[in-house]
Amino acid sequence: MTWINSLVFMIIGMVIGFLVSRLTICSNSHQKGLRKELEKSRYELEQYRQELVDHFAQSANLLDNIYRDYSRLYQHLATTTAELMPNLPEQDNPFAKRVSKLSDISIEQKVPQEPPRDYSDKSTGILGNANKTGTIS
Repeated sequence: MTWINSLVFMIIGMVIGFLVSRLTICSNSHQKGLRKELEKSRYELEQYRQELVDHFAQSANLLDNIYRDYSRLYQHLATTTAELMPNLPEQDNPFAKRVSKLSDISIEQKVPQEPPRDYSDKSTGILGNANKTGTIS
């Protein structure tokens, strides 16, 4: 009788072990699928960020080209106005005023007023989330 009980318990143990292993293998494969999906999403996010950086760099370059073209256009109009209308006083030439403003702006942009800071205004990370009592919320 003890052999029969041992055999029955052994069969029940094998069935329970089989069921537990099947459940853990299914969740493990589900975790692998989620991990692959996460890696794919991270890769796509990194590609999107790189495209965004490239887009802003190209936009800044195009705006810089527009600025230079407008500066050259105003300078051309100011010089041709002075050549075509030599008796026109300087204060009546509408383009001369704009050319001087554009040159002032370009000088201000080239010479920084203060050195760049190596810190930000707001605290970040763990200390950024601390409230006034000193506890982290």
